Amino acid sequence: QVQLVESGGGLVQAGGSLRLSCAASGGIFSINAMGWYRQAPGKHRELVAIITSGGSTHYADSVKGRFTISRDNAKNTVYLQMNSLKPEDTAVYYCNADPTTGWGTKGYWGKGTLVTVSS
Repeated sequence: QVQLVESGGGLVQAGGSLRLSCAASGGIFSINAMGWYRQAPGKHRELVAIITSGGSTHYADSVKGRFTISRDNAKNTVYLQMNSLKPEDTAVYYCNADPTTGWGTKGYWGKGTLVTVSS
């Protein structure tokens, strides 16, 4: 059974930094894309950043220049370094990945980690 476990959320003041981690486990052969999404209260879930196994990245315009996504393929782990945080970054952050296992390739979500940015 594949599991994605996020960590690193918390409360931070505006202008501060946080680093999120997401580790995937459970019979994984490989993972193509890994990404971070977020959902603020009363809003739809939105893409924050995504990274392929080859290291290509894509960011939402709202976080470009402030957030950096990276991954460790050997550990099946993806990171999100968040700098210059703003109150509007407050949301539950979810990890997403599409690992290949003995049962094929399927998308999975983590349970989320809360990031709260105070003004």
